[in-house]
Amino acid sequence: MNDPYKVLGVSPNATDDEIKTAYKELVKKYHPDQYQDSPIADVAEEKMAEVNAAYDQIMQQRKSGGYSSGSSYGGGGGYSSVNYQEIRRMIQNGDITRADGLLDAVAQGQRGAEWYFLKGSVCYTRGWLNDAYTNFQTAYRMQPGNPEYQAAVNQMNQQRGGFMRGTPNPGYQTQAAGPMDCCTTLCCADCCCEMMGGDLISCC
Repeated sequence: MNDPYKVLGVSPNATDDEIKTAYKELVKKYHPDQYQDSPIADVAEEKMAEVNAAYDQIMQQRKSGGYSSGSSYGGGGGYSSVNYQEIRRMIQNGDITRADGLLDAVAQGQRGAEWYFLKGSVCYTRGWLNDAYTNFQTAYRMQPGNPEYQAAVNQMNQQRGGFMRGTPNPGYQTQAAGPMDCCTTLCCADCCCEMMGGDLISCC
């Protein structure tokens, strides 16, 4: 990850207002609505994702007490913090590639239960069902008291034709899942536990 301050074109000593102003200007410049049917639409979308990630990174750093160029980015380390709520919205809106890119940018040692749950959601939508199941299970193992993670695992177990401790169904990976199938699975979690303002990944 590049220095988030360089991405926004501001100094680490910039005020919060200066950072917000720079961010808003870049959003206007790279917003996808301006590049519909444009040959550089993908480039603009990638740049917009980078700008959003940089702004979120700076705001999180400042809330937690400062800016650390040595540990927060660079060298393949990824983000020290990430806006998982925003990634949830991306998945809900079908922006899977962008959501997956932000998740992959998180360093291995900083991936908590929420990371694995969202990664599982991305994998499920793409039809990578074994990977989705593994990630959902990891999230549930890390936070066994979370009903959202438990519901996702239970729902997939039902689809696999097994139980929580059952044997995986051979050939399961050959099944395909589309966005609507993912929504069906995750709506079970939504019904179990309304968090984050009332909706989790509210596709129903």
